[in-house]
Amino acid sequence: MSRRIAVILGGRSSENPISVASAASVVRALEARGDEVLPIHIDREGRWQLGAGARPELPARLPGREVATTLSDVDVVFPVLHGPFGEDGTVQGLLELAGVPYVGAGVLASALCMDKDVFKSVLRDHGIPVTENITLRLGDEPRNPFGYPCFVKPARLGSSVGITKAHDDSELADGVRLAFEHDEKVLVERFVQGVEVEVGVLGNLQPEASMPGEIVVTHNEWYDFEAKYDEGEMDLVVPARLSEEQIERAQELAVRAFVATDCEGMARADMFVRDDGEVLVNELNTIPGFTATSVYARLFEASGVPYEELLQRLADHAVERFERRRALRF
Repeated sequence: MSRRIAVILGGRSSENPISVASAASVVRALEARGDEVLPIHIDREGRWQLGAGARPELPARLPGREVATTLSDVDVVFPVLHGPFGEDGTVQGLLELAGVPYVGAGVLASALCMDKDVFKSVLRDHGIPVTENITLRLGDEPRNPFGYPCFVKPARLGSSVGITKAHDDSELADGVRLAFEHDEKVLVERFVQGVEVEVGVLGNLQPEASMPGEIVVTHNEWYDFEAKYDEGEMDLVVPARLSEEQIERAQELAVRAFVATDCEGMARADMFVRDDGEVLVNELNTIPGFTATSVYARLFEASGVPYEELLQRLADHAVERFERRRALRF
């Protein structure tokens, strides 16, 4: 069944170019399967426009009349936005007010998973093991109770932007300073010695996990921005080179984290398997990178769900959730 689908791309965050690349792949795949696709671009200034190359219709930070009319006249909206002002519940809230089905997590889950500090608190409350961290707030002095190396990161950003692997007090101070340029809350995390794995989760009330994939960084010291997005800097091994018990544990924890944070639609769980075999959850990305060669798509491809089918199922899940919630009495 073909649908009229609006794809929202770009966004105000530093992850705008990554969003544009993901959206281009999504648009091509949806059009190839017969859907009518309407790209809606948000530029770095927050201006909304129809079509990636169109002239912004208003210098405002809310959709103009033409965009609003389009959003109200589609079957599904597919937000392909990364980082603040797109993946954090803000756009999801707008779409809830507009009363249209949209792909991915709702307002609460989006905001919760974007904030790594609160996210870990919720998971700890559900008995889900997470990487250890402390949280610094604006005005706090740098501190690190974990020893070196450690990681320093903004609490509410993605794609490894603003993250430092600190090896001493000087690098810690520089890393905290950098992270505070991006957020008013900063995490200092214990370094985990082990294997970095990622698991895709797909579904609404009965989510399913993909086969775990193992991240192998080919040149850089850790899985930083270049390793994620520069060709040849990262290999993904699917299934991950883990024991059957560890694979099942990673899938179990990914689904439990998805449910605990009230996610629906999709998410990618970033995890570690320590050298002693324990599996830890690090993050849950509610709008993962979405080209056909991005990790999330490759995980499900290896799990028997090809890219076009994955997009179809996500649109189906969006409509199912919309219809289910429309039956509630508010």
